[in-house]
Amino acid sequence: MSSPAMQPALITHNAEDLIILFDGLFSDAENTRLIKGEQEPIYIPANDKQAFHQVIFAHGFFSSALHEIAHWCVAGELRRQQLDYGYWYAPDGRNQQQQAEFEKVEVKPQALEWIFSKACQKQFRISVDNLSGEATEAGPFKAAVYRQTLFFCEQGLPARAKHLVDALADFYQRPIPTAAHFQLAELG
Repeated sequence: MSSPAMQPALITHNAEDLIILFDGLFSDAENTRLIKGEQEPIYIPANDKQAFHQVIFAHGFFSSALHEIAHWCVAGELRRQQLDYGYWYAPDGRNQQQQAEFEKVEVKPQALEWIFSKACQKQFRISVDNLSGEATEAGPFKAAVYRQTLFFCEQGLPARAKHLVDALADFYQRPIPTAAHFQLAELG
């Protein structure tokens, strides 16, 4: 049995820490803030009632915040001017065609979320987000997320994602994730 001094420190993943990191990086530079929501996640661009863009994550969950930030990092400037980036979304209960469309737009955000999770040593769970819909084979989606993750690691992250990964790795005292840190088997 190892002594307490030899055991790795437990990392706590507090959404408030993530809000402080995100806002420190992006509130001035991108006029965007991370907001703990009580309902479902949503992105709200600045408007005549709110001077800044809001990335609102669900129920204060750390993983939800990482996922919503990933969507924000993928969205281009024009998409960031639209409510929820102008994306089509069908709720849980999708048929196979709707699920295929959902998975197509989720590959990049989930790849970024996995990289963010590694940067702060948080367990990542891939999400097909269709518990009451038609059954689909998750293997191809998992493989696509894995390939996109490797691509980001090898070819470079989008600029905003890179800034966040650097900040997360520094805050949590973790190495910057590389392709060697990811295995397809981790996705279940």
